[in-house]
Amino acid sequence: MSRRLEGRVALVTAAGTGIGRACALRLAREGAALVVNDIEVEPLERVCGEIRELGGTALPLAGDVSRPEIPAALVEAAVERHGRLDVVHNNAGLGIQAPLHETSDEDWLRQFAVGVDAAFFATRAALRVMRRQRSGSIVNTASGAALAAEPNLGGYASAKSALLGLTRTTAVENAALGIRANVICPGSVETPTLLQALAGRPGGAEPYLQAHPQRRLGRVEEIAALVAFLASDESSHINGAAIPIDGGVSAQRAAPAMYEDPPD
Repeated sequence: MSRRLEGRVALVTAAGTGIGRACALRLAREGAALVVNDIEVEPLERVCGEIRELGGTALPLAGDVSRPEIPAALVEAAVERHGRLDVVHNNAGLGIQAPLHETSDEDWLRQFAVGVDAAFFATRAALRVMRRQRSGSIVNTASGAALAAEPNLGGYASAKSALLGLTRTTAVENAALGIRANVICPGSVETPTLLQALAGRPGGAEPYLQAHPQRRLGRVEEIAALVAFLASDESSHINGAAIPIDGGVSAQRAAPAMYEDPPD
């Protein structure tokens, strides 16, 4: 590792499992001191133990980031312990499957609370620190669902689409102060939850994978590598970008193929 984040302080939400865990570990390997959050205590303690085994430092603070006082407390804890905050990775999200006409008020509002409100609360609190520092990088996790519609994910897609607007506004309003904000749009990523869902499909995972341009799922480590790059000074002129990381899914034309597929 290049230790690009040596001396930096990073906050990662939904850090206990999956993409959040991988990103927290990668930022720690890059030299950052971590404040990590998850709604559940046990996975959060595990990832903090892993970070310490790497020789890093991590402060675990469990809580529901859709409540405004929790992101504010996370930012406050980072500044109180380390005197600064350089990176915020808003990774929390919630997807509830249902067609729009069957989506309940509760499910719609909860997806926005976790996917958008939480990112806003953390961004607002972080900006008050970063604007004084005149530096900082905010990386938000959206989804390929924010780039194109997928049936039965209307609430999730709408929340993640709103996250693009939040990111772009953050970028434009604060660019002159040395603060950047970008949003990543992962496709299908190899996590236990997704693998279980694919296993329950007719024919298992294989038909799904064969329809993928790369014939495979993304890996959490690949997402973490992008987040670390966006957190670092190596991406200093990337601001307000929505970056797909999906193996080419968002690049392909969603229509019946006119010509035969190229040979393997």
